[in-house]
Amino acid sequence: MTASPSEAPPPQGLPAGVRAQILATEHWSLLATRSMTWSEVMSRITIHLTVASASLVVLALFAQASGFDTAFKVMAIGLAAAVLVMGTLTQIRVVNASVDDASTILGMNRLRAAYLDLDPGLAPYFITSPHDDQQGLMQTYLMGWPRSTLSHVAGSTSIFLTVVNAIVAGTLGALVADAAGATSLVVVVAGVLCGAGYVAGQLVIGQRSFATPRQESRFPTPGDR
Repeated sequence: MTASPSEAPPPQGLPAGVRAQILATEHWSLLATRSMTWSEVMSRITIHLTVASASLVVLALFAQASGFDTAFKVMAIGLAAAVLVMGTLTQIRVVNASVDDASTILGMNRLRAAYLDLDPGLAPYFITSPHDDQQGLMQTYLMGWPRSTLSHVAGSTSIFLTVVNAIVAGTLGALVADAAGATSLVVVVAGVLCGAGYVAGQLVIGQRSFATPRQESRFPTPGDR
């Protein structure tokens, strides 16, 4: 049976103050790693959106110069494909960062369990969880509020990028169908199918990424053992 924070024996050999200092150092290290990761991810997203915006400007200027002829269609398909590739690579980075972020949160939850081993009286002052299981992870993400995780997931960076990339994928599909001489209905259907397919694919990838078991829970939420 896995020990809970109250049952786990305190570490031996060092004074409580020294142990607290070591735990705090690790805590700040995890916080710094988390901050740097998301700073890098946000920079990647900014670059991606800047390139997407610049592509629209290029297409507008190109259309003014040459009209909506074959050259314009080729240019539009090429730029849409490039933006989609860049967006997909950015989204892969976001998914990886999200998985790493969840592991970081679990690590900090374990540190809170260690703080409670040193002083169980601290428990009423924590709004985040000292448990390193799925329930503890979500309690920390939601900052202790008993709200649904749906809004948390729907408003996430990964879903935002999925929507943006799906719009680009749908546009690319419609452009290819139009360049092939398809009717207006086929062009619309191609765009919708490409966009919906991209969303479905990314949701499956995201679900599999987060469904993969992480490290074994050492401090599970009481009642979830």
